[in-house]
Amino acid sequence: MTEPHPPGPIARAGPADLAMRAISTGGALPMQVAAVLVLGPRREAPGVGGDDLARVVAERLGGVPRLRQRLLRAPPGAGRPVWVDDPRSTAPAHVRQAAGPPPGDEQALLDLATALVAEPLPADRPTWSALVVPDLPGGRTGVVVVLSHVLADGIGGLAVLASLVDGGPPCDPSPLRPRPAWHVLAADAWRTRARAVAHWRAGAAHLRDAVRAARGLRAPRATPCSLLAPTGPHRRAAAVRVPLEPLRLAAHRAGGTVNDALLVAVAGALGALLAGRGETVDPVSVTVVVSARRSAGPADLGNATTPLVVTVPVAGDPVARLARFAGTIRAARDTATGPPVIALLGPVFRVLAAAGGYRLYLRHQRRFHTLVSNLRGPDRPLAVAGRPVEVIVPVAAGEAGNVTVSFDALSYAGTLTVTVIADAEHVPDLPVLTTALQEQLDALVSSPMRRPAAAP
Repeated sequence: MTEPHPPGPIARAGPADLAMRAISTGGALPMQVAAVLVLGPRREAPGVGGDDLARVVAERLGGVPRLRQRLLRAPPGAGRPVWVDDPRSTAPAHVRQAAGPPPGDEQALLDLATALVAEPLPADRPTWSALVVPDLPGGRTGVVVVLSHVLADGIGGLAVLASLVDGGPPCDPSPLRPRPAWHVLAADAWRTRARAVAHWRAGAAHLRDAVRAARGLRAPRATPCSLLAPTGPHRRAAAVRVPLEPLRLAAHRAGGTVNDALLVAVAGALGALLAGRGETVDPVSVTVVVSARRSAGPADLGNATTPLVVTVPVAGDPVARLARFAGTIRAARDTATGPPVIALLGPVFRVLAAAGGYRLYLRHQRRFHTLVSNLRGPDRPLAVAGRPVEVIVPVAAGEAGNVTVSFDALSYAGTLTVTVIADAEHVPDLPVLTTALQEQLDALVSSPMRRPAAAP
């Protein structure tokens, strides 16, 4: 075993990381995220055989510094928990290889990933796993990477993906480092507290902005409907796709962005779903998860997101609705310049969450009908061990409260993939929703080359 080197810089969990851990503790589902990669047949790759993909995945992900670490509680008086190298864990122990379920198509792989992301990762080692699924039809291979949301948000997940693909950053060969001594942690904690006291005004301003971005303490109630019902532990997932550039052009013609177009399509699809159930809701209230950073490095994953609550019109032509809605997210985002409320409240929120208060709130909340996240992924095609990455599908699980359906979107190499995550019991009509979402996206993409007039 490699001899430990002297301790490096102290890496503490941030307030948002700890909030995620508090939410995940004791919930029906762990807060975890996953990426499903479908790899095409292998290209020429010297030194990489057909059976070596699991080894390559282990080597590359094992070289990500954070994926070698566990989050440990600091001693009393020594501040927040610390990320510490785990000498007992080896990367190959996190990577498995198994045959996929029949019929072996992409939906079967997505079903497998949905089940994996709902299983809690072992807490006694770094919280990630990877499953290699060989022998898919057409010589393809599936790879499912699962991360704890405490470890990384979506942007952090992209940093992990960048370390997995060919041409990514080199594996970090640095030896494991021991846990910092108590006096070192305590001194660092006191310095952190002193900085917090010195910048309390900025913290108060961030809290005010975060509350405003979440529509304030007295936000309008989301219209009661069947989208809001206590969820169980079982999820189903389905994915739809749309060419990215035509969608971007359609959004720009309406004065909006891809994110605006996605939300309008989601709202229209939810309206169609509810209409099939004999319900009418217009507008729908949507929590949009936006990132406070553009990128992350393999040594700095963590969480830096802010939820925005917006209302999105449902009825009418998608292009006209997009013209009315365009700019709403940008305006809301301008008010959210800091961490989310749950991070700013710090220990107060974590105590409430540990006592079950946050889960109780989520099961009875009436602020929003659904959640949508949209990540900008790599623009160029990628490969892993010489195999082209044909598809990347995002999947997320976690405590959903009474939100029966959510949407995770990721752009990659000219295509936007939207994964619909639904409670298995309360959304038996998931195909109706995915069909409606595809129709809404297609309608935007095929809109005529003109800028529609906004409603007065």
